[in-house]
Amino acid sequence: MTVMSQAGRVVIVGGGILGTMHAVMARRRGYAVTHLEREPEGRGASVRNFGLIWVSGRRAGAELALALRARELWAEIAGLAPGTGFRPAGSLTIATSEAELAVMREAAALPDAKQREFEMLSPDEVRSVNPALRGEFLGGLYCRADAIAEPRVALPALRASLTGASYEWLPGREAVEVASGGVRDQHGAWHRGDLVVLCTGANFTGVAGPHLTATGALAVAPGAGGTVSGGTVSGGTVSGGTVSGSRPTGLRRVRLQMLQTLPFEPKLTTALADGDSLRYYPAYDVPSRSALPPQAAAAAANRAQLLLVQRLDGSLTIGDTHSYDEPFGFDVDETAYDHLLARASALLGVPLPRVQRRWAGVYSEVVGTPALYHRSAVTPGVVLVTGPGGRGMTCSPAIAEETFL
Repeated sequence: MTVMSQAGRVVIVGGGILGTMHAVMARRRGYAVTHLEREPEGRGASVRNFGLIWVSGRRAGAELALALRARELWAEIAGLAPGTGFRPAGSLTIATSEAELAVMREAAALPDAKQREFEMLSPDEVRSVNPALRGEFLGGLYCRADAIAEPRVALPALRASLTGASYEWLPGREAVEVASGGVRDQHGAWHRGDLVVLCTGANFTGVAGPHLTATGALAVAPGAGGTVSGGTVSGGTVSGGTVSGSRPTGLRRVRLQMLQTLPFEPKLTTALADGDSLRYYPAYDVPSRSALPPQAAAAAANRAQLLLVQRLDGSLTIGDTHSYDEPFGFDVDETAYDHLLARASALLGVPLPRVQRRWAGVYSEVVGTPALYHRSAVTPGVVLVTGPGGRGMTCSPAIAEETFL
């Protein structure tokens, strides 16, 4: 989508990974950027995740293509922003039953397995790739295409790579009104540009709210050339607010629970997943998946899968769970944590360090559509992009790139 001349300016609302990657991609195309964030720093799902750039589990077709393009862009961008902690570590999905092995073997034989860089490994080969795994298991699926970044520091590192006269970072500025080519913040100041991109994440109120609940809002699939369509606004101006009792069209919010331990001394050379992830990710939707036995009760109750990533400081990030029924609880469920910690300890074969922090997070995702995220026109010169779901950290650079195609 050609939105302006090379001398144009983009105004971005939202300092999470999707908004920040829009800033990165806009600057790559020579546009000046004004970047607003209502908090002093992004504090939503963009920093409450594993930092996984996760190719392995993506659905064949458009989703895999988007993830592969994003993986390529992550490597390029991280070369200019090493503070993101990007590393091409790959991942291991570990099988503890013959049924899980059967699913992995079938997935590794699919036509797109080469794109994912899949390889089936024996137990000894798994330990050779990641010697920290000392538990009992039957084998694993190695995905060399997966990578890791550091979510707690990636956003400021990306912004640091953009510093200069053509990039303006304005934290503590909440967008309260949008109009064609501009945003007004809570102080009354207008920020003008040739294009405004709203990346408001799981916030279904405020300036995005009326457009997420509007009949015309729609989700778009990638590869659509950045075309935006959908909701229009009478008079070209919309004030922030909420629509009581309404549910965003084609979108829902998802709550997750995660934790982080103190540093773990053995170095993990890959990200890890357990066999429950085979139930969750569409790449493993193969005939043998129907033969998987029931999940453990705690996992089923919390829609849990084990994902585990070692941070640069040695600590372990462990999760996660999925809750879809709002209103979400304000507290966290210890049963889910007990299950995930036990699974992680069993695979590593040793006791885990003490947990140093636990948290919950909420992200938005498109539903009821094959689209991978939501993009709609709010008014001429204003585009809303949200709803990538659990793909956000992985796919954000490719989603942002599509906005400017």
